[in-house]
Amino acid sequence: MRTLSLTLFLFVSLFTLLSCSSDQEVVNIYSGRHYQADEELFREFTRQTGIRVNLVKADTDQLINRLELEGSNSPADLFITADAGRMIHAGEKGLLQPMDPVKISQWVPAYLRDSQHYWTGFTKRARVIVYDPDLVDLAELSTYEALTQPHWKGRILVRSSQNHYNQTLMASLLAALGEEQALQWARGLVANMAQTPRGNDRDQVKAIAAGVGHAAIVNTYYMGLLLNSPNAEERNIASRMKIFFPNQQDRGSHINISGIAITAHAPNKSNAQQLIEFLLSPASQRVFAEENFEYPVHEEVEWPELLQQWGTFKADTLPLDQLGQHLHQAMIIFNQAGWH
Repeated sequence: MRTLSLTLFLFVSLFTLLSCSSDQEVVNIYSGRHYQADEELFREFTRQTGIRVNLVKADTDQLINRLELEGSNSPADLFITADAGRMIHAGEKGLLQPMDPVKISQWVPAYLRDSQHYWTGFTKRARVIVYDPDLVDLAELSTYEALTQPHWKGRILVRSSQNHYNQTLMASLLAALGEEQALQWARGLVANMAQTPRGNDRDQVKAIAAGVGHAAIVNTYYMGLLLNSPNAEERNIASRMKIFFPNQQDRGSHINISGIAITAHAPNKSNAQQLIEFLLSPASQRVFAEENFEYPVHEEVEWPELLQQWGTFKADTLPLDQLGQHLHQAMIIFNQAGWH
């Protein structure tokens, strides 16, 4: 029944996109992001260019599977992910094609895009330590690696190893530390967990407030979402917490991206290129920063007030396209460490 339902979903969505794409002034997007800011920008793109945006949103892995199933018959022009690791995975499967890098290379730092121009980041976020200052002395905080020290036992909160953000973080640790030290880190963190991993990043912050743990590994923009939540309790919880950027004395804090790419069989490649450049423009970058609390990838765009309040920080500038070689080993290490 599940297979039949998925097949029906794919057929209906494919029919809808094809029926909406009878003229050439369209661009069809498969997106693993689910943010209102994105849709606002898509509408503005249509207003400015006349190019209609057809959007299909789903789980990123489901969209990758769908692109594989559709093959050369896919109506998708653009593929969007909320994690560099999944974009790398799509590229390895041959689901993407190079974009025109001229403007993109001028706007986006090299470490945030593919060296062969198959994808680029269009927003970024740091994976940081969020903590309750009543429970954690600032002097206790330094690096991701230091979270394995004995005094953190029973105090650390983090998501499951199935979470893509943690998989990409582990890949970055493998690149920086090597397999043996990365495994030691994973085992040490498991030993210090306050509970079995569960929930999303916002749930980790709420668990601190509930007294389950003292500090959590969280993406920065989730704190922005909590601080601006329509729920007063969530705003109150977030206002009690502080953000710490790890590894400022060495490689810098781990950075992840939301990425965008032109699909291998895009029927509207020119329109897709236009939309990528629109999303990387300063005006669009300000929308992502102000409404979704993500850092702009365009280096000339000023950060909004909230991001400035969190402070400037040194970012790990390891090229994200190099993380693909470590993602498989990251999953092996999670399994060996008992991080489920």
